[in-house]
Amino acid sequence: MSIKVALLGACGGIGQPLALLLKLNQKISELALYDIKQARTPCAGVAEDLSHINTPAEVKGYAGEEEIEACLTGSDIVIITAGVPRKPGMTRDDLFSINAGIAAGLAKNCAKYAPKATLCIVTNPVNSIVPACAEVYKQAGVFNPKKLLGVSLLDTVRAETFVAKELKADVNKVTIPVIGGHAGVTIMPWFSHSTPK
Repeated sequence: MSIKVALLGACGGIGQPLALLLKLNQKISELALYDIKQARTPCAGVAEDLSHINTPAEVKGYAGEEEIEACLTGSDIVIITAGVPRKPGMTRDDLFSINAGIAAGLAKNCAKYAPKATLCIVTNPVNSIVPACAEVYKQAGVFNPKKLLGVSLLDTVRAETFVAKELKADVNKVTIPVIGGHAGVTIMPWFSHSTPK
């Protein structure tokens, strides 16, 4: 079974380490990395570096609007990490006003060139970006709620790490579900369902 994963925003602070982790996944047969032409690190360079890792995935780099179709076509999974990071003094609304446009533009391309792919949104504020991308998919007539999701695992990892440190426990044996999305006012570790109790 071949699996193609497209990573949009592959040359940024989240995209590069995620690209490395994806390349290490033995189930991925093709990894398509995409970013803007003005990215600090060119996608072709990131792809070349990752291609030296001896795992099955063939890695290709794409840059600019004229290459996004080739990047997305045939993708089974698309991950969007593109956007600007939150800067000091920036509200989540400020961040949304910038990143929503970036993510929505990429989602339009996903709806056009990879409408059946599972779309994973990492771009913050993820609580607001996911519904914005859902609207793009609805307008394109390709919305499937089972194939659009926001990635907020970071909150779970942090909660488990903090609790493990406090309990002096092995972090691999601590499980804490986190609900409520990825906004400071809604994140809630669900301690009553955690292990150890």
